Amino acid sequence: MTRLTGLPPVIGPATRVLVLGSFPGVASLRAQQYYGHPRNQFWKILGALWSKDLMVMTYEDRLTCVREQGLGIWDVYASCEREGSLDADIREPVLNDLALVRAQCPGLQAIAHNGSESFRHARHTHALGLLVYRLPSTSPANASWSFDRKLAAWAEVLRRHGVAP
Repeated sequence: MTRLTGLPPVIGPATRVLVLGSFPGVASLRAQQYYGHPRNQFWKILGALWSKDLMVMTYEDRLTCVREQGLGIWDVYASCEREGSLDADIREPVLNDLALVRAQCPGLQAIAHNGSESFRHARHTHALGLLVYRLPSTSPANASWSFDRKLAAWAEVLRRHGVAP
């Protein structure tokens, strides 16, 4: 198997909530963009919460919007071995240094795990002394949750920390 390396964190001094995925899928790695699969609902959910059509924006403009809203994006895994995009196929993962984010984001209040694979590492995020949430995965593989149900769950957490109106 090929060793894959993830993407750098999208954070800033104003980051209040950090969304942690597991590891970028093939489409995201190819594009070098978080949530790059066209059927992933991450950008659609944020756009609905912020009343912005993020899908028509360039990726860089989306990241600017994310930072302005106080949201950060990263993954629990820095690298891993995997064929395809499924979390179940991740082998030999290496964790990201989450303490780095804590140090660079003085206003960080919470970690929101995007899906169950990410949430498996909640003990590491709890150690940062922050609130920790498990959100439903925005992946197209999570077909058991409707868009509206995912949106409601994400809205509850992000509103609690002033990241969504």
